[in-house]
Amino acid sequence: MIVAYSVSLTITVILIVSRHYHLCAALVNAKLPHMKPYYQHAGITIYHGDCREVLPSLPASGVVVTDPPYNIGYHYDGYKDNLSEDEYRELISSTVRLPSVVLHYPEDSVGISFALNELPEKCVAWTYNANTPRQWRMISWFGITPDFSRMKQPYLNQNDRRIRALMDGGSLGRDLYDWWHEEQVKNVSEEKTEHPCQIPLSVMLKICGVTHCGLVIDPFAGSGTTLAAARAHGITAIGIEIEEKYCEIAAKRLSQEVLDFSPNIVHP
Repeated sequence: MIVAYSVSLTITVILIVSRHYHLCAALVNAKLPHMKPYYQHAGITIYHGDCREVLPSLPASGVVVTDPPYNIGYHYDGYKDNLSEDEYRELISSTVRLPSVVLHYPEDSVGISFALNELPEKCVAWTYNANTPRQWRMISWFGITPDFSRMKQPYLNQNDRRIRALMDGGSLGRDLYDWWHEEQVKNVSEEKTEHPCQIPLSVMLKICGVTHCGLVIDPFAGSGTTLAAARAHGITAIGIEIEEKYCEIAAKRLSQEVLDFSPNIVHP
């Protein structure tokens, strides 16, 4: 049954992508900043630049979906991840605008809420196995409410009589819960790129899937995971990245025309 869902999902999303890009093209092209895109194809655009300079020129109707730098000393090319408290607060305040979906450690998510003067509409725990004291991060929706019925997780015990009856009746699975266990991208992971801190595509697929919007904007595009997830859902997306090396990684990744899907997610 899951294989059947996967085939149906692929066909359905390809049709959705084709229609959706035509609908959103006018929205994006009408308000593009006065700079040449680093990459632009099929509804996905990447700008190489400082997000604090580019973001104000982008459509206000876009939803910011991002995994910002955490200011804990990660080694990034082209960016210092050890800003002062005031510098980091200014960076987040100028890039995480309403509406937005933000991944961060829980303590810092509280700080983002204060910076926005806004309580989140919904929070999800993203958990993973790691050899570190921190085993989870928070995903917060500010100024926008996710709809978990937009994505289904397959039933675990598909041999159960009651589950079989639901599936025979056309049910594709349960609505997503607010506890997502998805392993981090490791050096041996198939999706691993040269970016040092890459978010799993499966996490972003869920975020974009339950967040109803026509345009996603990622001020910290990195390896392009948010853009790849938006593309898979047929959502127009714009990414901004300050380091050209990461722009190149994201563009190469996005130039691969195969739509990526999480194996444990189906659409109703």
